[in-house]
Amino acid sequence: MKKQVFLILFLAFFSVVNAQREHISSLDVLTVTYKFHPKFYIDAEAQLWGIEDYSYPDYYEIKGGLGYNLSKNQKILIGAGRYGTYKNHRFSKEEFRIWLQDIIELKSGKFKFENRFRVEKSWFYEPVTDLHSDRIRFRYRLNVSVPLNSETVEPGTVSANAYDEVFFILNDNPGFARNRVYAGFSYQIDQTFGVGSGYLWQREFSNSGNKNLHLIYLNLKINIDPSKRKNGPVLKTD
Repeated sequence: MKKQVFLILFLAFFSVVNAQREHISSLDVLTVTYKFHPKFYIDAEAQLWGIEDYSYPDYYEIKGGLGYNLSKNQKILIGAGRYGTYKNHRFSKEEFRIWLQDIIELKSGKFKFENRFRVEKSWFYEPVTDLHSDRIRFRYRLNVSVPLNSETVEPGTVSANAYDEVFFILNDNPGFARNRVYAGFSYQIDQTFGVGSGYLWQREFSNSGNKNLHLIYLNLKINIDPSKRKNGPVLKTD
């Protein structure tokens, strides 16, 4: 276990040092999950990205969806969201997106492997040029997490987390449009609140030239499950 934690820390440190050749960006996330039925839940999320300037957000996401637990290890979700991009402090692109998602979880000892499959349809509008466009995109993410100071995730647990996500755009060149890699840690405060932080590297591929983003990630998770408050204090999270 110590060797695995050391490897995650080493890779994150190496990536941050390498990122100094470019610049560091910010990504702040608020995630809320409300389980209102044994099978159904609602997910909502807000994101602020400071891409060009760490302290000034120039991209945001507001999204949510309705999820259904097919089984203990599989859940599906249909979602929608609004996304906005700013250039030179001026609104430059608006996106409306809908998606279908399937998550399959596998476990090996204390390790959890989350496979997330997503297909998206987006509509864009650029007010400066009055340009409309659309896109179909496929995404796959493998997320690995492990609690470090307990057998399961419960209040007071520190966990290590890493994932790799790939993006493919239908009828576009190149079809492989993006790769996103993350490494970090999370802390479960109590049965409702959890926080996480880490380093996220994103590479975008295009015919005009590739682009790298290096982001410091901060996340607050709120998980509301009335049934757990009635039956026990343990909260299971990513």
